[in-house]
Amino acid sequence: MADKDEAPKKTTLARTVKDKWRSKHWFKVRAPGLFQHVDLGETAASEPEQIVGRTLETTLPELSGSADAGKAHVKLRFRIERLGGDGVAEARFIGHDLTSDYVRRLARRKRSKIDLSHLVTTKDGVEIVLKPVAVGEQRLQTRLRAELRHRIVEVLTEEAKARTSAEFVHEMIQGELSKVLAHGVKSLYPLKKIEIRRSIVLGTVADELPSAPAEAAPEAPAPPEAVAEGGEGTAA
Repeated sequence: MADKDEAPKKTTLARTVKDKWRSKHWFKVRAPGLFQHVDLGETAASEPEQIVGRTLETTLPELSGSADAGKAHVKLRFRIERLGGDGVAEARFIGHDLTSDYVRRLARRKRSKIDLSHLVTTKDGVEIVLKPVAVGEQRLQTRLRAELRHRIVEVLTEEAKARTSAEFVHEMIQGELSKVLAHGVKSLYPLKKIEIRRSIVLGTVADELPSAPAEAAPEAPAPPEAVAEGGEGTAA
């Protein structure tokens, strides 16, 4: 008798779940201008207001449409801010992570790893929490580790002050910031590897990179001197 009572309950529950999904709508989500407004995917909700605040994650190759697997360990995070007038949800960049297996491969046995967290402020006033990881080929002494930490903080602070938020994020995601850090600490110790393993953006990154100043057009060459008909030179 109990089995007969349970069957209708299961059927009703399944129908309820199915009806809930039928009432949902799918909304496309696009990235900000810094990432060329590319599609990030879709999310479902019964009401448009429900999608605001949701986060999405994608890898750098997926975002750029590149087949380059060399950046597959870079995961970008976005948060939906609002629903645009065209019915497409607009998201902002809120940070990135490196995959845990990639970070583990960096710090193999007998290598010294330095982790730190530092808050920087960009030229346009956006605060970003950066969590670098630096790896030495050998075990590093405590004093050298402290000096390296201090120098990394200095370089990050200086670089952020000299860049807009869009420029800084672009530099960070593309790996250029890691090169700047490696060069900045080279005089202390040539690190095996240094990466920004995590970032957390506390403000809103500028929508686009600043336009490069237009180059001045080259001056047109001066016209050749007129030659008098029947001979060289000019008339007296």
